[in-house]
Amino acid sequence: MPAHTSPTAVRWPTPALSRLAGGPLPILGAAVLWGTTGTASSFAPAGAHPAAIGSAGLVLGGILLFLAGRGSTALLTRSDTRTRWTLLLGAVAVAGYPLFFYPAVANAGVAVGTVITLGSAPVFSGLLAWCVDRSRPTARWAAATVAAVLGCAVLVLGPEVTGTPTPVNSVGVLLALVAGFSYSLYAIIAEKLIRRGHTSGAVMGTMFAGGGVLVLPVVLATGTAWLATVNGALVALHLALFTVFLAYWLFGHGLRHTPAATATTLSLAEPAVAAVLGVALVGERLPLVSWSGLVILALGLAVLRAPLPRRFQRTRR
Repeated sequence: MPAHTSPTAVRWPTPALSRLAGGPLPILGAAVLWGTTGTASSFAPAGAHPAAIGSAGLVLGGILLFLAGRGSTALLTRSDTRTRWTLLLGAVAVAGYPLFFYPAVANAGVAVGTVITLGSAPVFSGLLAWCVDRSRPTARWAAATVAAVLGCAVLVLGPEVTGTPTPVNSVGVLLALVAGFSYSLYAIIAEKLIRRGHTSGAVMGTMFAGGGVLVLPVVLATGTAWLATVNGALVALHLALFTVFLAYWLFGHGLRHTPAATATTLSLAEPAVAAVLGVALVGERLPLVSWSGLVILALGLAVLRAPLPRRFQRTRR
């Protein structure tokens, strides 16, 4: 965009494209960035603790989000008591995600940990929205979510299905479920605060800066020597700049126009991106069944975001 062009001067060709750019597309963009996490983390030094890798990215990325978020300081200092407690709960949920997700992956494996975490998040989001707003999930959301979760499972678990099955680690499964709940909880909290009129940058910046403060002791306790290496520093910077700062800036922007339950379903595009990057950059191979899972996942997301027929739109009104 040229320097003299103001954001308000942008005109989308159709209302449908405008709605996509305002909600689903930023969330899908965030999912693409999140999909680089596994590939980037694989370049970390061998001595780096799994939880410390994600936590280090959260600490730096959270600071950047707070500094870049318009109104972050005002939201933190001038809010009422209820909003501050809500922000604190959101920060705890943000901190919980890396603390549970990375150990879940270490215990249950990348495939199982990823599928359970991301697959459970839309379900938790739908249930939380039902409890908080008394808004029952739509049949369309349920069908799209089931298809997306199924496609995600087939995509990621394909190599295990076609090979020798391995026993599932119950501790890893439990940790992955807690990570999925943490993700859905801070997504719901962010959505509610943004819908109350707070800027998305301030909400995401405040919650993620708070989450970074909470996980800082984990980074210090597990050792920081790996951060002094070239690979360690580059991995931490990538996670901070792209998978935290930019990704959650996009995610917060998308939550202004997209319900959290829908956003967490759209974020199931993350393992698809991770799988493609694994094939393209790391040299991994996917069996045919995994590629079929990718197609099912794409169809589920397409169903979720396809325009409603006019007769259904009139019914909803």
